[in-house]
Amino acid sequence: MVYLALLIGSLAGLNGCYSGNHPGRIGTNAPDFTVQDSDRKVTLSQFHGQVVVLNFWATWCPPCIDETPSLVKMQTHLKDKGVVVLAVSIDADDAAYHKFLKDYSVNMITVRDEARKASSLYGTFGWPESYIIDRNGVIRRKFIGAVDWTSPEIVEYLTKL
Repeated sequence: MVYLALLIGSLAGLNGCYSGNHPGRIGTNAPDFTVQDSDRKVTLSQFHGQVVVLNFWATWCPPCIDETPSLVKMQTHLKDKGVVVLAVSIDADDAAYHKFLKDYSVNMITVRDEARKASSLYGTFGWPESYIIDRNGVIRRKFIGAVDWTSPEIVEYLTKL
């Protein structure tokens, strides 16, 4: 029985390490960056004082496609509460990027970072990958993979920051 308890405890410990109870950068200032594409120039620090959902994505990424409608809906509902989505696309194809924005009625601030400088700065290795940055510019959470941004837990978390 003691052996079983130790085994379960060890497995739980491994899961905690794997899931990243405290991933790097959490609690630190978000690295600032500027991206300019054919449509606009965006600097992360221009959103200081707002809660930023920094989302790295691509048009060819199925989980990114899956999460886009919930990001759009969340942005519509929470923009008056000081929550802004900054969606940074890593697409190389400008036409595919613009078609995606139109097809999905994207109402968020988006910018295309073909060189992937911003995502490299954050160490992004999977898409979508999102960071929650508080009103003081501190990274509070990180999500890897698609998120339902309209879930009550996420909406409550964002509005309380």
